[in-house]
Amino acid sequence: MTRVTKAVFPVAGLGTRFLPATKAMPKELLPIIDKPIVQYAVEEAVAAGITELIFVTGRNKRAVGDHFDANLELEAQLVAKGKPELRDMVRNIVPEGVACIFMRQPEPLGLGHAVLCAAPAVGNNPFAVLLADDLMQGEILPTVALVEAFARDPRTVLSVSEVAREEVSKYGIIRPGSIGPDGVITVDGIVEKPPANEAPSRLASFGRYVFTPEVFEILRHLRPGAGGEIQLADAIDELARQGKVSAITNPSRRYDCGSKFGYLTALVDAALADPEYSARFLELIRNRVEKPLEK
Repeated sequence: MTRVTKAVFPVAGLGTRFLPATKAMPKELLPIIDKPIVQYAVEEAVAAGITELIFVTGRNKRAVGDHFDANLELEAQLVAKGKPELRDMVRNIVPEGVACIFMRQPEPLGLGHAVLCAAPAVGNNPFAVLLADDLMQGEILPTVALVEAFARDPRTVLSVSEVAREEVSKYGIIRPGSIGPDGVITVDGIVEKPPANEAPSRLASFGRYVFTPEVFEILRHLRPGAGGEIQLADAIDELARQGKVSAITNPSRRYDCGSKFGYLTALVDAALADPEYSARFLELIRNRVEKPLEK
């Protein structure tokens, strides 16, 4: 069985949609109540058996590393204040046996370029890519499903979901081929943000992937695409044309935390699911609906 033990987290983006909050703080550290978005992605990767976390960072992204690094002073203060449970929570953000590696993307040249920056740490191994903006929730998380699918058929595999026709222009849309008895879809190509009337399907590829290392060679020779950037979708399209890409349906709920409304939705759902706050939060929402605050 081919195991996937490495995961790449491209976290070099500027987060301009959330300015001024992201002027000094990476968007990946925006909290869902008390846990930053990127930690959800890390926990998802660890649940899939990943033991090496590779973060591709940019300027002003040191805080991402600080979050996953040890903070002995904080731990000592928590113990001194009689809060060992908080000390344990902080200490175990990254479980024992899981390593963090930080690579630098010197220029914002696109998602494909960010993935390519991880090549020295990945080496000649299969690897997952998780975009922290896409927060996933459910009994089965997409990276777990992708790693299992790759073990059965070791080639590049994408997580896809069907979107509304008016939404296809926002995503990379796959050109599906045959569908196997296990639900695995052969991908014949992918089109980045096509007009609705030109989309080959309504199956959108979201921020979860498992790649074979051959994608690096394609990225090294890829010409800049949309926006003058090295597009990961273009590399996937080339692999698909060679018959080396499949897709599986995303088994979880996705929150687009790269958008303000998606982030708000994730916050609301997390609060409603929290055993400590759900009842009071639901009462607050009902009160606001019945009696809105005066402007």
